[in-house]
Amino acid sequence: MAGSYPCSGYDLLGQIFLGTFNASSGNDIWGWTDPATDKEYVLMGLNNGTAFVDITDTENLIYLGKLPTATGPSSWRDIKVYQDHAFIGSEANGHGMQVFDLTRLREIANPPVEFTADFVYNGFGNSHNIVINEATGFAYAAGTSRNDAFNGGAHFIDIGDPGNPVQAGGYGDSGYTHDAQVVTYNGPDADYAGREIFIGANENQVVLVDVTDKNNPIAISTLTYPNLGYTHQGWFTEDQRYFLLGDELDELNQGFQSRTLVFDFEDLDNPALHTTYLGPTSAIDHNGYVKGTEFFLANYTAGVRVLDISNIENEVMTEVGFFDSYPSSNTAQFDGVWSVYPYFESGKIVLSDINSGLFIIRKQP
Repeated sequence: MAGSYPCSGYDLLGQIFLGTFNASSGNDIWGWTDPATDKEYVLMGLNNGTAFVDITDTENLIYLGKLPTATGPSSWRDIKVYQDHAFIGSEANGHGMQVFDLTRLREIANPPVEFTADFVYNGFGNSHNIVINEATGFAYAAGTSRNDAFNGGAHFIDIGDPGNPVQAGGYGDSGYTHDAQVVTYNGPDADYAGREIFIGANENQVVLVDVTDKNNPIAISTLTYPNLGYTHQGWFTEDQRYFLLGDELDELNQGFQSRTLVFDFEDLDNPALHTTYLGPTSAIDHNGYVKGTEFFLANYTAGVRVLDISNIENEVMTEVGFFDSYPSSNTAQFDGVWSVYPYFESGKIVLSDINSGLFIIRKQP
């Protein structure tokens, strides 16, 4: 236990409750390390805006301020970072994509303050997620309005000049995209070496699209799987061989324990189901991210679960730690950990809890 929170292998370094942020719920989370100072910052989505927190010294967390929502409040907000800028979308009507220069966080005299966006991109209204391929400097807005130019698929946005995003096309031939990952491909399928590949979680299927030519995206393949509930979000292993996918409704509708589906993407034209991992609880899986040989899964009421995937080739995935910020239950409901960001070089891991707020944890030595 860390105070009242069940845990295994991870220590609680600090937390900030939602009341401090003057918010009623939390959602997405991302991080930024200032290249000039090595200070570490959390960017946490809230129902009414985005909070910025300096977590460099976990004994002295500094809530720097909030960027209010561009329009109305929403339970859904998503944040990504590129070239020291945050890009923020929301399901709020007419929200567009806020752009915020993170270097402004260096000199905040009397925190917390109320920030304003440096730019608001209005090439779309609402969105469910913002995806960025840092290797190419393109953002992809997913989950936009289903009756827009791309059927709620992906809007392509050139963010090579981060403060001046430019519309660059889109893809909607496979319908609504709830979430996605976009990579410059260097995996085992030589046919697509160096191509920019979009892997979309499209509600009832996974879609693979070559988006190298923004004016001519080309569908590669689609896949489904048994006992489909709602195809929600997935992430590549670092060698881009396997894709770990979460279905958000299979636990709720079909009684699975937390289920992660692993696909073999050795041949992008013919992806295949490789194995299925079932977690120790009935909690719903949400966002998952790979770092090295570990998979960090935001598992709603079961907290964040950490899986060793070093032997995934042989269909072996083993839970090696967890931190449960929602100790009252592990049932299949939409409470607890929304997302996790495991990419700080210091080893700090940050998670956003819908009901409680921000948690900073670290693996025990």
